[in-house]
Amino acid sequence: MGVSGASGTPYAAAVIRALFDAGEAVDLVVSRAARLTILDETAVSFRDAHWKDDLATWIGRPLDGADVAYWPAGDLAAGPSSGSYPVKGMLVVPASTAACAGIAIGLSKDLLQRAAEVNLKERRPVVVVPRETPVTRSHLEHLIALHDAGAVILPASPGFYASGAAATAAQLVDFVAGKVLDAAAVSHSLFTRWSGELGHSH
Repeated sequence: MGVSGASGTPYAAAVIRALFDAGEAVDLVVSRAARLTILDETAVSFRDAHWKDDLATWIGRPLDGADVAYWPAGDLAAGPSSGSYPVKGMLVVPASTAACAGIAIGLSKDLLQRAAEVNLKERRPVVVVPRETPVTRSHLEHLIALHDAGAVILPASPGFYASGAAATAAQLVDFVAGKVLDAAAVSHSLFTRWSGELGHSH
C-alpha cells in the first residue's frame, strides 16, 4: 500500500482499515509529500519513529492484531524495492500526478515509485487511484502508459447508486475504497452493490 501526496488521504485510510478487516498483511509506504497532506487534511503527524501510534491515530483505530510493516519512503533498500519480496500486488491511494509520472517512466524517485515499478515488472496487480481534476495531456499520457504496463487506473470517482444523492462524505469515500478492494480481489462490505433493481439501495 502506497500513499502519495495527492489530496484524498481519507481514501487511503479507508482502504487500510478495510485491508485490516479482511485480514490482509499490509506493507505500508507513505511518501514525504503524503505526510504533509495527512497533516493538512487530518492534523495528524506521520513520523517514521512513531509510525505505529501515528497510523493508529490517522485511521482512527488501534493496530491490535493488524499484520502491518512500515517502510520509510527514503529506504530504497527496503523489502518492497525488490521483485523477490513476496507481495500480492500494490495499491497507490491516492496517486498524485507526480507519483503517476514517476511510476510510468520508471523514475524510482522513492520507495513508493520503486515498489510500484517492481510490481508492474513482476506482472502483479497494481491499482493506481488518481484524484487530480481536471487533468492535462501529460497526466493522461502517464495514465495510459501505466494502463499499458498492466496497472488498473481507478480514479477517485464515487458512484451514488449505493447510497443516493444524500450520501455522506464517509459513504462516498467508502465507495471508492471498495472499488479499490474489488480491483485487488479483496472481500469487503463497504458499499451496497448494484442489484439490477432501481431504488434497491433505498
